[in-house]
Amino acid sequence: MIFAQIRINQCEPFQDNPFQIRDDANMEMLTESIRENGIMEPIMVRRLTDESYEIISGHRRVRACMAAGIESLPAFIHEMSHDEAVICLVDSNLHRDGLLPSEKAFAYKMKLDAMKHQGRTSGQVGQKWTREEVADSESGRTVQRYIRLTNLQKPLLDLVDEGRIALTPAVELSYLPAEEQMALIECYEASMATPSYSQAVRLRKLSDAGQLTLEKVYEVMDELKPNQKEVLRLPMERYDRYLRRFGTPKEKEAFILKALEYYTRYLERQRDMGR
Repeated sequence: MIFAQIRINQCEPFQDNPFQIRDDANMEMLTESIRENGIMEPIMVRRLTDESYEIISGHRRVRACMAAGIESLPAFIHEMSHDEAVICLVDSNLHRDGLLPSEKAFAYKMKLDAMKHQGRTSGQVGQKWTREEVADSESGRTVQRYIRLTNLQKPLLDLVDEGRIALTPAVELSYLPAEEQMALIECYEASMATPSYSQAVRLRKLSDAGQLTLEKVYEVMDELKPNQKEVLRLPMERYDRYLRRFGTPKEKEAFILKALEYYTRYLERQRDMGR
């Protein structure tokens, strides 16, 4: 390991880094702190060439330095393999607060794959796993569940990150083939309802039996859950020409509510004029 001052333009982000860099209030505070006080903690990099380094720990600090107009920063330079760098990257970031389930999922998978390459764990999931080998604060079973999330289609994984789908039903849904997951996404966009654990288990069982059709997805999701209020379900193909400009279900819902508000006012004006 070497300690040196390196230029920002020599730093490259880690390939397929599972940890997101969010331009939020915390990033603004970090940028302002670095602008006033400089870098308090060196970043960690591994040497790629004589003039380039891959960031292992410190992506947020590098981003903040760029925003603050700082051109160089202190770094610990390591000579290590890609697999060693992956394990170090994951271990250096898993302690962060507020990690999304998707971040944990892809981080654990990257680390497990790197450990397999090094011969530190067998190919069979769960065998030779200990908490110390994969995660300091998660059980091997929990780690396995998070890794299953990497099999989810992105719209479903986004719902997990948003807290709309819990971890346990998400794990069951991860066993559905991609086309069946897309059918569930279509159902969600029409009804804004997400599956409970029992519904996710039923969907998986139907899938395993080769019986999960779009109609079956709607049938399962139409069941009223305990303490759930009744919801209005709209077949999206009938309303797509009005809503296609909106990317997310939230945006579509906001548009529908605004349209209903305007139409209600119109009806009230018509009623008043007829008096």
